[in-house]
Amino acid sequence: MSNENRVEVKIKHSIAYVSLARPEKMNALDMAMFQSIVSTIKALRKNRGIRAVIVSGQGDNFCSGLDVKSMMISPTGPLKLLKKINPWSANMAQRVSADWQKVSAPVIMAIHGRCWGGGLHIALGGDIRIATPDASLSIMEGRWGMIPDMGGLLALRTHCRIDVAKELTMTAKIITGEEAQKAGLVTHVTENPMKMAQALAEEICQQSPDSVAAVKKLYNKSWIGGRGTALMRETLYQLRVILGKNSKIKIHNQTHDEDKQRHFLPRKKW
Repeated sequence: MSNENRVEVKIKHSIAYVSLARPEKMNALDMAMFQSIVSTIKALRKNRGIRAVIVSGQGDNFCSGLDVKSMMISPTGPLKLLKKINPWSANMAQRVSADWQKVSAPVIMAIHGRCWGGGLHIALGGDIRIATPDASLSIMEGRWGMIPDMGGLLALRTHCRIDVAKELTMTAKIITGEEAQKAGLVTHVTENPMKMAQALAEEICQQSPDSVAAVKKLYNKSWIGGRGTALMRETLYQLRVILGKNSKIKIHNQTHDEDKQRHFLPRKKW
């Protein structure tokens, strides 16, 4: 199977539907899957016409985590994932989680079945997570004598209390979607995550793409940090938004009760 077949992308009504496409292996992460996810995110970042992204897994699972057997065939496999020139930047393993936050459009993760280890880190990289009540989630690296190293910590520290995160990581326990919501790992629980994700994406598409992108960047940069810097960014981003054409279109659409998606221009580069 080629790299391109590991992830499938369909764009409909400005919503990008991204699906992990290795169902016969429970969408486990081999090198081709890592590369395909990274290249997919890169393409999405360049497409300013996309208003929302929904990520799901084909078959019975979202992603069962690292395909250890596949990665260990070559002694250089793990090194390719972990190598980086700049120690402060993300390596290949970390980019499949962290790089979702570089997509200006909101990223919604629709989770079902197994969402273990690297699969959970991918999900944590999104902006919103929707899971089935019986979904199976786990920070599973401890079972292999390892630590989480795929960038999920960046999101975990904002979603979850540190004591809960430590317990889940140190025990590598498997929890349900309902338990994950209580722990802060999941935003919503429903029997049909894709249906809810699509409805949420369509609701987001009714808003100005510039304001949505600005909110994502503002919250990501200022959720943790100094008060003064957050206030400064609020003002700067607001000025940039209201001076843009999409702000005027939004006001016009609201006033005239017209289609709120069709008339928006591609969002600015954020």
